[in-house]
Amino acid sequence: MKITWYGHSAFKIEIKDASILIDPFLSENPTFPENLSVDQVAEGVTHVVLTHGHDDHIGDSIDILKKTGAQLTANFEICMWANRQGFDNINPMNSGGKIDVGPFKVAMTRADHSSSKQTDGEAIYLGNPHGIVIEAPGEKVLYHMGDTDIFSDMGLINEIYKPKIGIVPIGDRFTMGGEVAAMACNRFFDFDAIVPCHFATFPLVDATSDKFVAALGSSSSKVSQIAHGESVDL
Repeated sequence: MKITWYGHSAFKIEIKDASILIDPFLSENPTFPENLSVDQVAEGVTHVVLTHGHDDHIGDSIDILKKTGAQLTANFEICMWANRQGFDNINPMNSGGKIDVGPFKVAMTRADHSSSKQTDGEAIYLGNPHGIVIEAPGEKVLYHMGDTDIFSDMGLINEIYKPKIGIVPIGDRFTMGGEVAAMACNRFFDFDAIVPCHFATFPLVDATSDKFVAALGSSSSKVSQIAHGESVDL
């Protein structure tokens, strides 16, 4: 499994027969690499998966979907919103569900956050926020937590899905801060690899992963520090 980070919570996951974009907030992302374009990132993409409806997660989804014909998997409200934008290759789901999209399966988990899109100064409700689990044959199970606080039912997520790769928001203010995110990883999961995200994007969130790495203690060796635009094989 090849994982590329484009800053914030935007990732590309490449597995056999699929190239998956999660939360592709690119063109308006101040940490999106200057040597890349949205079209370059979109090339070959087969699936787009969205955790929730905030603009810093939906990002360039509609443009990418229309250019590539990739399939959108998201909650019902986001899929219906995308359909109203003229895109119909949608795969709606919701909390607790799991669907088989061919090369992999997607499950949606609870996330403690909110979900809406700002349009003409008004917030459009776009369903509940979620975490995303990706299960692919021959690959470790990946859990992108989305934007969330810690919650004790993370223990059930670990029991049900047994994720080994965790993509974890750590930036504070809008998600868990570093210390709480480390507590979530150490208390509820047995990750082989941890990829921090949702930091260093805006002045309002933490600029580094230092607090998170320090709070992980002995688990800090599991952290994969990916630079923006770079990849790691896990």
